[in-house]
Amino acid sequence: MDISYKDSKLRKLCENSREANRKLGADSAGKLQRRLSELDAADNVDELIAGNPHPLEGDRSAQFSLALAGGKRLVFTPDHDPVPLKDDKGIKWSAVTAVTIIYIGDYHD
Repeated sequence: MDISYKDSKLRKLCENSREANRKLGADSAGKLQRRLSELDAADNVDELIAGNPHPLEGDRSAQFSLALAGGKRLVFTPDHDPVPLKDDKGIKWSAVTAVTIIYIGDYHD
């Protein structure tokens, strides 16, 4: 899957293990690296199985979450124009082959 980042700060967090360890802690930083590897290896979002993968709802609809550690999550959106949709206008995650990482942290705070 193709992976892009909302901004340079998120890219640095994902690509620099020292930065991830400092900001997220060792457990979440390790899980982040595994989730990124799993994203990279998957052909589409439906192939993700680790990290309790699930689409979000409400004010976070059109976003998808993967669990890290300690309540932290990796959140991404489809990076398609147009976004693939189902008949009910929800996102067709099985057709999403490119994502943009938009958030890493605990959105429940």
